[in-house]
Amino acid sequence: MTSDEALGLFRGTGALLEGHFILRSGLHSRQFFQCALALQQMPIVERFGAALADKLRGLGAATVISPAMGGLVIGQEVARQLGLRFIFVEKEAGRLVLRRGFQIAPGEKLLVIEDVVTKGGRVQETMDIVRAHQGTVAGVAMVVDRSGGGVSLGVPTFSLIKLDVETFPADKLPPDLAATPATKPGSK
Repeated sequence: MTSDEALGLFRGTGALLEGHFILRSGLHSRQFFQCALALQQMPIVERFGAALADKLRGLGAATVISPAMGGLVIGQEVARQLGLRFIFVEKEAGRLVLRRGFQIAPGEKLLVIEDVVTKGGRVQETMDIVRAHQGTVAGVAMVVDRSGGGVSLGVPTFSLIKLDVETFPADKLPPDLAATPATKPGSK
């Protein structure tokens, strides 16, 4: 799957939004990838999952782990496509934690799968959890890399869409963006 094909699926499902958005990172942007709108269509989930699985197949992982909520659907599909176990981390008291009896064996190789990455904070937090449980991060993959490849995670990293989407701190908005009411459509 090419980046243009993946972008076409986002546009076709109305999942690529235009306007003034506040991202989870606190940055502001003119574009927002509402992955949930694209990932509600199982044929699209299968196509994205297959494309990511093809990129990850050679990494020798045993398990896929994703941060909830955004990474759950695509993480589970990548795991299914690769025939691997799937687990997730979720928020508790404002931080991601491994719960629900999920275990990571010492030395176990995991893939971290996320829907959209801007600064990589939730991916890094997930990687830290894997390492705290003595697991190894074999690689990271996402549907959308909004950093244009600017996020360095120190492991093999893959995406279907790599865009350098303009983002702005709240105190440095361009006039046109400052004049447009902001929305925060992502998970809170």
